[in-house]
Amino acid sequence: MTLIAANWKMYKGPAEAAEFCLGLRERERELGFVNVVVCPPYVSLAVSVQLLAGTEIGVAAQNAHWEPEGPYTGEISPPMLRELGVYGVIVGHSDRRQYFGETDELVGKRAVGALAAGLFVIACVGETEAEREQGKTEDVLRRQVSVLEPDDNLVIAYEPVWAIGTGKTATPELAQDAHAFLKSLLNLPVIYGGSVKPDNAEPLLSQPDIDGALVGGASLDLDSFTEICRAGARIHS
Repeated sequence: MTLIAANWKMYKGPAEAAEFCLGLRERERELGFVNVVVCPPYVSLAVSVQLLAGTEIGVAAQNAHWEPEGPYTGEISPPMLRELGVYGVIVGHSDRRQYFGETDELVGKRAVGALAAGLFVIACVGETEAEREQGKTEDVLRRQVSVLEPDDNLVIAYEPVWAIGTGKTATPELAQDAHAFLKSLLNLPVIYGGSVKPDNAEPLLSQPDIDGALVGGASLDLDSFTEICRAGARIHS
């Protein structure tokens, strides 16, 4: 089934998250036959879990440490997320790689730790604009997924870095090629992240190897996110 995940990044504290989740809960029947997950900041996880309880909408964190506990000031462990009622976690988002020095090795460790704790994992991979221009896309993707092992609770998110928060979007054909290549490396679902919006969601989600979307800025608006979910439902119904 198509997975549509909302990555709110560092937006929506508890009050805004509550308002959004209440609205999303009211619209659950309109979302269609898709798996929907919201990924709030840590401080908004608890209220999101509470307000979406009893629905089919999951709540995932945006990151997690790989150890179950320890002297890691400022970090959150996978068992802590499970205790909170969180369903899954994003690892390796390009924001983490770009701004916080996240390496492939750390992404792999985070994925292993989260999966071991019983969390669903969205592992992000993708090339920069310079890497694409140099013809290194496949080399980069191969290296990034080399730290991952197939798992029933693991999904890959292909997010070309040059298309995140820039307004640029990979063409459906370009995204399809990358998704097909990733599936040739790991037999796992692959979702697309990179300026997904209501007006481009359907062409992207229509591609045979695109299994959903990791939505950034367009997921902050309830109407916008709802329409993307509906696009996924129309295609894969």
